[in-house]
Amino acid sequence: MVRAIILVKSPKKLIAARLQKVEFVIDSFPTSGQFDAIAVIEVKELVQIKEVATQIQKINGVDRTETMVEVQ
Repeated sequence: MVRAIILVKSPKKLIAARLQKVEFVIDSFPTSGQFDAIAVIEVKELVQIKEVATQIQKINGVDRTETMVEVQ
């Protein structure tokens, strides 16, 4: 399994709850600072990370994302 963290910038207050509805998101929570929420994802293949990030970017109110892949 491959895990990644996707940082999400959005003015929407409930963006973390919306992230929970995205397939492969195993956890999400609001944050303070430059980004407003974090989505933790777990997929079988590295290429799936881009697909999940694209789904998140399509959520109404998401301004931008930044993805960090876990390195072991």
